[in-house]
Amino acid sequence: MAELVYPPVIGCARTMFRMQGLRLDIAGAEHIPREGGAVLVSNHISYLDFVFAGFAATPAKRLVRFMAKESVFRHKLSGPLMRAMKHIPVDRQRGEHAYDNALRALRSGEVVGVFPEATISPSFTLKSFKSGAVRMAQETGVPLLPMALWGTQRLWTKGHPRHLGRHHFPIMVRIGAPLEMTGREHLGALTERLRARVQELLESAQQAYPARPRDAHDSWWLPAHLGGTAPTPEALRRA
Repeated sequence: MAELVYPPVIGCARTMFRMQGLRLDIAGAEHIPREGGAVLVSNHISYLDFVFAGFAATPAKRLVRFMAKESVFRHKLSGPLMRAMKHIPVDRQRGEHAYDNALRALRSGEVVGVFPEATISPSFTLKSFKSGAVRMAQETGVPLLPMALWGTQRLWTKGHPRHLGRHHFPIMVRIGAPLEMTGREHLGALTERLRARVQELLESAQQAYPARPRDAHDSWWLPAHLGGTAPTPEALRRA
C-alpha cells in the first residue's frame, strides 16, 4: 500500500529543521537494515524524540513505526497523522494488544521504534528498561538496534517550555551496531546489555556535543553528573 502521509511528514520535518537552524549530527545510520524487520531502541528525553529517531532512518529509506501511548492517537491533530503513518498505539491497560501489533509489523518487514524507558526521563539519564523490545526481537528473530539521542530535550521536554524557534541547537543521533543475541541469554541480562549499549552511545553523543550552557540558568538541560541542574534520579525517586 502506498505511503501517502509519512513521506510528506518527513519533508515537513526537514523544512522545520532548516527553519529552526538545527544542526543534526547523525552517525551509525548504516546499521539500519535496508530491508526486513528490526527493533529500533532509543533513550527518551523529549516529546520530539520520535521525529529525530525516525528521521535518522531515512538514509536507509526506512519508515519507522513507533509504539506510542494511546492518548497521542486520540488527539484531534496528532491522532489522524499517527494512524496514517501506521504507528502503534499502546494502551497500558491492554499492553498485549500493542505487543501483538508490533510483532505483526516486524514479521511483515517493518522497523518498529521503541522507547523502553516508557516515559521521558526528567534527569536526562537512562531509567531502567522494560523488556518488551528484547522480547519482540527474540520472538521474531529481527535485529535489535540501539540508539541514543542528545540535544532534543532543549527543544521540548517535560516540565519546561517549548523552544521551537530559530535557536541553532545541535541535535546528536547515535545508532549502534545490532546487538548480538543468543537463545541461551536470559531476558533480563539481555535487556541490561541493551541498556548498557544505549548508555555507551549516549555518553558518546554527550562528549561530542558542541554546546554548553550559557549560564547557570541555562544549565537545566544538562544532567547533574555533568554539572547541570537537572534533577538527579535519586531526587526524582524521593519526590
